[in-house]
Amino acid sequence: MQQITPKQRGYLIVNSHPTGSAAGVEELWGSIAPAAPAGRAPVVLVLGSSAGYGLAILVAGLRRLGVRGVGVGFEAAANERRTATAGWYRTAATAGLVEQAGGDFTFVNADAYADATRAEVLGVLAEHYGPVDYLVYSLASPRRTDPATGEVHHSVIKPVGAAYTSPSLLFPDGLPEVGAVDLAPADEAERAATVKVMGGEDWRLWVQALADADLLAEGFTTAALSYVGSEITAPVYRQGTIGAAKEHLEDTAGRLQREVLGDRGRAFTVVAGAAVTQASTAIPSIALYTSLLRSVLGADGWRTTADQAVDLWEQLSGAKAPVLDERGRIRLDGWELDADVQDGVRKLWADPAAALAADPDAPAWFYNQFRQLYGWDVPGVDYSVEAEAVVPWPTRRR
Repeated sequence: MQQITPKQRGYLIVNSHPTGSAAGVEELWGSIAPAAPAGRAPVVLVLGSSAGYGLAILVAGLRRLGVRGVGVGFEAAANERRTATAGWYRTAATAGLVEQAGGDFTFVNADAYADATRAEVLGVLAEHYGPVDYLVYSLASPRRTDPATGEVHHSVIKPVGAAYTSPSLLFPDGLPEVGAVDLAPADEAERAATVKVMGGEDWRLWVQALADADLLAEGFTTAALSYVGSEITAPVYRQGTIGAAKEHLEDTAGRLQREVLGDRGRAFTVVAGAAVTQASTAIPSIALYTSLLRSVLGADGWRTTADQAVDLWEQLSGAKAPVLDERGRIRLDGWELDADVQDGVRKLWADPAAALAADPDAPAWFYNQFRQLYGWDVPGVDYSVEAEAVVPWPTRRR
């Protein structure tokens, strides 16, 4: 037991709070209305189950469909110098809620890009769960080791073709301030490396491995998370190195359908809406854009990751028809890209300092959401109370 205080510099917090992280999962769980599952519980494999959209989709599947299966995250345990990562504590809390609900889910802590992890996960599926109905691919990482060559590729967040200058949102001493970001364009090697990390190559390896192991259920569906976003942030996102990776991911859906699945299943990319996640806060200008978007939408217009996850499961499970665009992508982002909403954001973007001053609740909301990613500033948590930093990873069912 120890007194834990945040160790923060800018958008980097190097420790997390176990009680706060668990409370965040409990809030997510409680925000999704349960449904009585009908028929057989689907088997799901969620890659990236410890954070962001992956966690929200997992919890929504547990609550709405009673799913069972395997979640893969890559988290660090506590040691003598620091706490465990927030994803470690979130996974432990999720497992506890699954157990209380009488569910059946296995959590694997390993590098999802590695062949050894694929072999381990396929073994668990074959032994305990059987063929997979849904594979959700929601990985974001700064690096990936190519399992075929052993080469380590590093992703970068840069524009392509031209330099990028933009206002940004900073929080010196926790107070919002408009700064500036200047990024040089990526070279071809950096763009290609980002595609290797964040594109669809690894997604295809997972689907192919399931197919080779005869672990595709009848009507198998796989979905990979993507993002389009606003024209405002396009130079650093959709038109930049991350956008190139997302284009590759989206093209991979078509190749999976044609070359791997055929009539055995479906492959989609899912264009989600804006969210405050550990991945998104690393992207320059996204914090400011998200704060201004929240200012335009207000609390009632904002769609949480839980809201979008429930919507996604309804589309994947057949409860309602998929909302597809001309490229066959499932769209969950209509609320964000509504023309009137984007017009409102553009007006605020023209003078962001004045916009933040006029609505200080919006940047304060963003800062609170960001801190909650690490278990801090969670309502109802008494941070003056000592907490147990050493929490075991969920025991694997044998």
